[in-house]
Amino acid sequence: MKFGVSYNTAFNGADPGRMVEFARHAEECGFESLYLPEHLVLYPGATLGGYEVPVSLPFADPLDCLAFVAAATRRLLLGTGVLLLPYHHPVVLAKRLATLDVLSGGRMRLLTVGLGTLPGEARAVGVDFRTRGRRADEAIDVLRLLWAGGEEGVSHSGEFFAFENLCSYPKPLGVPRLPIHIGGSSRAAARRAGLRGDGYFPGGALTPEERAAQFGLARATAAEAGRDPDALEYTRWGSSDMSPDRVAALAAEGVTRIVIGVSAGDPGRQHAEMSEFAERFGLVRQEQGKSGEGQ
Repeated sequence: MKFGVSYNTAFNGADPGRMVEFARHAEECGFESLYLPEHLVLYPGATLGGYEVPVSLPFADPLDCLAFVAAATRRLLLGTGVLLLPYHHPVVLAKRLATLDVLSGGRMRLLTVGLGTLPGEARAVGVDFRTRGRRADEAIDVLRLLWAGGEEGVSHSGEFFAFENLCSYPKPLGVPRLPIHIGGSSRAAARRAGLRGDGYFPGGALTPEERAAQFGLARATAAEAGRDPDALEYTRWGSSDMSPDRVAALAAEGVTRIVIGVSAGDPGRQHAEMSEFAERFGLVRQEQGKSGEGQ
């Protein structure tokens, strides 16, 4: 099992010192990865998870934050949970993600994309909210096309994006393309993961039966598309007070990564929660063992 940790600027603020110390402590504890969410804009009446949210929540740009964190850490993989893909132009996004991967030494490897649930966000960037699923599918194809293309250039003509003979450099570091995980809480998201994703990261308040059905659908869709369902990573949210029994139960469901949130608001207590979790699951010892391999 791999363990990541989330950092939400909406609740922690965008203070650079606090963000760096959180990331460095996560790395010292042995966590694999750090995730940040995205919201482009909020507006009066916007609801998330069924609750109206304050419009002043400081959702900082996740890719900019991850670049900042990457410069202050050495090992942490960088993740989004989730990036709202329909609201990004894939030609621009391909460049940003590849650049971040190169500058971080190959650590932009846990991109998770979703569709977004706020119609006002779509309107703000000129996107038809009803088409965001198709737009995301095409954007994934465009990202991979640009990353794989060489000096001869690549072309694309689709419903939302069109270009001819484009060359996008730099390329992701040492790999033909960056992994793209699919986030969401619907069967449509599960099918998207099976067809196009390198992993599935469901959220939301789903029943155990629905979660199992969705992951089964993702695997079945992958198999029907001629893809290896066993290569599909399965990430789930967790909490800092999780028990070993709960983690074992998730592993039995096929989960390969757990991203925990910390409940405390105080930075010192947040660090303590991460330390306690790392000790409970032996993360520091595991990481020390990895660092000693081959020495």
